Amino acid sequence: QVQLVESGGGLVQAGGSLRLSCAASGRTFSNYAMGWFRQAPGKEREFVATISWRDGSSTAYADSVKGRFTISRDNAKNMVYLQMDSLKPEDTAVYYCAARYVRYSTTSSGYDTWGQGTQVTVSS
Repeated sequence: QVQLVESGGGLVQAGGSLRLSCAASGRTFSNYAMGWFRQAPGKEREFVATISWRDGSSTAYADSVKGRFTISRDNAKNMVYLQMDSLKPEDTAVYYCAARYVRYSTTSSGYDTWGQGTQVTVSS
């Protein structure tokens, strides 16, 4: 089991950058794939990015963020990051990190542990 806390959200102008962090507690952190999801008001939660377990050698991104966002992990620090560049107003949402045992996924199914979320607002 892991517990997750996101940070790094805020207000940024279009074209700017933010780095979100997700701090995980748990001795077996490296055995979990990690994901980032987001939810805007009135919309369903959507997939953003995911990274595979252990060395994080595999990643996947939503088409809407591909080329702009980068997910990474540091198992020694029990941390997952989402570097967001070239931000657009449509990126505005609450961003959540989530943990899924072993196998990564581009859907929310199987992600058993979720953080509280951090607000990202991109102004035009």
